[in-house]
Amino acid sequence: MKRLIVRIRRKLRFYIFKIVCLVIECTHALDEQKICFLSDNREVMGGNLKSIYDALEGSSYQRVIEFKRDRRVRRTLKEKLSLAYNLSTSRYILLEDLSTAITYFPVRKHQDIVQLWHGPGAYKRFGYSRKKTGEKIGTIHRGYKKYTKVITSGEKIRWCYAEAFGLPLDKVKATGFPRTDDFYHQDYLDYVKETFYQHYPELKDKKIILFAPTYRGVVPRDATYDFSKLDLDALYEKFHKDYVIIFKWHPALYNNIVINKVKAPDFEKYNGFYRDFSFYRDIQELLVVCNTLVTDYSSLIFDYVLLNKPIVYY
Repeated sequence: MKRLIVRIRRKLRFYIFKIVCLVIECTHALDEQKICFLSDNREVMGGNLKSIYDALEGSSYQRVIEFKRDRRVRRTLKEKLSLAYNLSTSRYILLEDLSTAITYFPVRKHQDIVQLWHGPGAYKRFGYSRKKTGEKIGTIHRGYKKYTKVITSGEKIRWCYAEAFGLPLDKVKATGFPRTDDFYHQDYLDYVKETFYQHYPELKDKKIILFAPTYRGVVPRDATYDFSKLDLDALYEKFHKDYVIIFKWHPALYNNIVINKVKAPDFEKYNGFYRDFSFYRDIQELLVVCNTLVTDYSSLIFDYVLLNKPIVYY
């Protein structure tokens, strides 16, 4: 009964949000020069959103940001009203992951919801494509079919994204990923390294191994990882003189670590050889500073390969 009450309350909140959006649409015109950058998972700007946000600096477009101040808590009433207003009045809504608000948001005529997505390539099934596995996959996000455009990193995988989001193929555009353009600008690479070592000067004379696996679990809220697969003692003995190992857990896994739902390894006895950088703002910068990436079936490989550095698939 308690679970049912929680579910009813959640549904009620979302339908009130939808009604508020409809009222705003009736009283406010669509602003042709307004772009809303939306994320339920980001607290600060980064990824493809940041690349486009920065590229529009100095243009005639009004850029508004609707990020959650904390992924683990609900938006306040003031934040919800701001979200409803900016979504309802923006000509373009850009996002790089699913957003719960889009599920209930009534899309206006001539309004574009553009999914930039957060992972290039098509290394694993996601969205509606997961139905083909026959495995338990949980609820598929109903907001997918509201997207008016989706970008992907290559022409030959457009069909993968169309299938995953349940969209016609012509809505998927092979533009490449905006954030990876930075890898071809030496000024950007130099700036990232300089800034990183200003904050972490003790790492300047070390080679950096970045360990960044994706999570295990059916849905993000159940994200976990089998840490026993890592022989921390052996890695320390072999590499601690010349290297440091930086861990960047998947955001869903890191969230469960923060709320003590998952217990992470204790690095205390290794004298700073292991560093947990899951808090770090943007993994793209860690890709630039590391010497070797260790990962698995994460789409991160498609970003990192452009830097022409070694990858270990574990």
